[in-house]
Amino acid sequence: MVLTLDQKNKIWNAVLSQIKTKITDRNVFDAFIADTKIYRIDGDVMVISTGSKLSCQFLKSNDHYLSLIKDCLKDQTETEYKLSFISKEELKDATKVVVSETKSSFFSSCSLNPKYNFDNFVVGGCNKEAVQASLLVANNPGVSFNPLFIYSKSGLGKTHLIHALGNYIRTNSPYKKVLYITTDAFIDEYVKFSRGEQQEENLKDFLKNVDVLLVDDIQFLSEKVKTSEMFFNVFNTLISNNKQIVLTSDRHPNELKGLEDRLVSRFNMGLSVNIKNPDTTTLISILKTKIESNGLDLKSFDEDGLLFLAENFSKNVRELEGALNRLLFYTINIKHVSKIDLSTIKESVRPMISIKDKSKTITENQIIETVCDFYHLTENQIKSKVRTSQIALARQISMYLCRLLVGTPFDKIGKIFSRDHSTVMSSCEKVELLLKTDSQLQGAINTLKKQLKS
Repeated sequence: MVLTLDQKNKIWNAVLSQIKTKITDRNVFDAFIADTKIYRIDGDVMVISTGSKLSCQFLKSNDHYLSLIKDCLKDQTETEYKLSFISKEELKDATKVVVSETKSSFFSSCSLNPKYNFDNFVVGGCNKEAVQASLLVANNPGVSFNPLFIYSKSGLGKTHLIHALGNYIRTNSPYKKVLYITTDAFIDEYVKFSRGEQQEENLKDFLKNVDVLLVDDIQFLSEKVKTSEMFFNVFNTLISNNKQIVLTSDRHPNELKGLEDRLVSRFNMGLSVNIKNPDTTTLISILKTKIESNGLDLKSFDEDGLLFLAENFSKNVRELEGALNRLLFYTINIKHVSKIDLSTIKESVRPMISIKDKSKTITENQIIETVCDFYHLTENQIKSKVRTSQIALARQISMYLCRLLVGTPFDKIGKIFSRDHSTVMSSCEKVELLLKTDSQLQGAINTLKKQLKS
């Protein structure tokens, strides 16, 4: 069972309440059981943290109370767990060991952000698969889905998710050495080595002792041949020793350009999960979570106003958060109101919407990406020589929209798709002709136009 920290707390609170009703000696409960918590779950083994070494020893050695805890736990979870106990003192000692091990001159600018966790990550249809995969990896690092590759456009939550995964492992398995780094930081460390400021072998030794390696924005390894070679070696060493690797990127491994095929193939050997653009329902849930995290009362915010924000700032979560921050600034410093209604919200973000309208310029790349998403294809497929009906149609539609919406010259479109001038003209004419009679194509083109202009 994959559980978040909040779920674990709810289960254990219910267990404690049940134990309290069954125990005959209240002093025993207060002294040895009341301050216990679920520390982690490893398969069918549940590790319980105790308030002291004495409590730990008492619960380990007392069959009566051990059986009572197991029975109550089974009632709450419908699962028969084996129990293991560890005291808070032992946990602190373990954490000190991990901290001392991770203190190093390497990657001093990188660290996990404690504010990012699974409990404050809003789950929706757009990211459910990525969250589930991250929780599975967090509960069993190095066992399956290795590497885990999370990809999405900027601002959709992949950085939050990789930090949440790392924080979860740190909390539940403090003996494991977790290292979060950005790709830029990895490149910087390699540059220091190449200049003689750092010994390569020392860096390799440091990395090979990591149990969980989290690397953000791996696409920045593109065209970094020597750095990629070193990362390839580190990757192989960790994977062969069953150490977990989690990577994030702004695109699928197959779409990464400027990387050797052998590295891309290794990115593909685990599990790749995509975070899509959030729907309106998810965006509203994110807004509500952000509002509550700022200590504000949701009842003070008009539902229509939140819907307005979700519909007008739907590009990514960062954009939405920026709009909310603008609203909060406006209501604190400019217009003091008890109820934040639709009118107030529109007033507060009007400058941002005005700037957005001025900056809505469509590019050829945006058209290709949108068509690829619509037809569930990759950029490589749409630009390839493949002539299957769906890919060929998507390619022709992309050329037609580049001409219609951007006014791109035929010869430039040809260069983008590696086609000659006459092929592009023929493709555009074919789409125009089909649009006169094909209602399904008309609907597809209209949907694509709306997506591109929204």
